[in-house]
Amino acid sequence: MNEFVCIAPDVKLGKDVRLSKFINLYGCEVGDNTKIGAFVEIQKNAKVGKNCKVSSHTFVCEGVIIEDDVFIGHSVTFINDSYPRATAADGQLQTEHDWKVEQTLIKRGASIGSGSTILSKVTVGEKAIVGAGSVVTKDVPANAIVAGNPAKVLRYLNS
Repeated sequence: MNEFVCIAPDVKLGKDVRLSKFINLYGCEVGDNTKIGAFVEIQKNAKVGKNCKVSSHTFVCEGVIIEDDVFIGHSVTFINDSYPRATAADGQLQTEHDWKVEQTLIKRGASIGSGSTILSKVTVGEKAIVGAGSVVTKDVPANAIVAGNPAKVLRYLNS
């Protein structure tokens, strides 16, 4: 690639993936025809499907699965631990062995607005829309439009 893109050798990139500069990808999978914006990090064991757009300054952590045709706005943050701590019971800094990854699922065709935070153990349903700046703390039904902190259903899209 180039000096401004960090892609580990274990990353699986699909056909026609477009990558901006200043990204960090490792141990993840990115599907065909997906665009990854600048200053995006996608961690190991995360998956981004086909025909997705992941906008700049977004953090996709381990355990996040993004299905096909999903839009992720700017500065979206995913969480994979309900009770994060810096240290273990013995006072030492935690390592990967001290916690269990909690999955987050973004279903096909969903849109996540800029500045949103998506907590772990959440599913955002097919074609749902999460409004900008929302904090998603529980599952979002398919075709729902949600917004706020915590995000609440405002209405449903016509199918």
